[in-house]
Amino acid sequence: MLAIIGCGNLNRSDDGVGVIVAQRLQQYLIQNPNSNVRAYDCGTGGIEVMFLARGCTQLIIIDASSIKDQPGAVYKVPGEELAAVPNRGYSLHDFRWDNAIASGRQIFQDSFPQDVTVYLIEAASLNFGWELSPAVQRAADFVFEEIVKSL
Repeated sequence: MLAIIGCGNLNRSDDGVGVIVAQRLQQYLIQNPNSNVRAYDCGTGGIEVMFLARGCTQLIIIDASSIKDQPGAVYKVPGEELAAVPNRGYSLHDFRWDNAIASGRQIFQDSFPQDVTVYLIEAASLNFGWELSPAVQRAADFVFEEIVKSL
């Protein structure tokens, strides 16, 4: 089973790119059913990522990045390079998908996917707004197509 999880905030322009790609994949899977693939929109809920990935053999996470690189740049990164053990004192609001990878492996062990891929798309704008910038929209289309080809 493959879980594809889009993360981000739709109210913050390019930050919503992961959610938008996940929603497109949900529509694709309605039209092209695949019983081994699930697509989820987790918004900013990192704890949801951990529970939705449980029991899957493979996990793909899609999110925006803000490392001050070229807007629309796409990074395909193995999950183990980004997994982060949460610090003590984190609230559920501070628990992100990188924490979900590390914690999910500790808590669920063999029931958590070892095969994790993260697509990060460099944002041009994280200001309030509902539209993706043109560069990020092109990157979202690219990631969507790459995932569909892999199915």
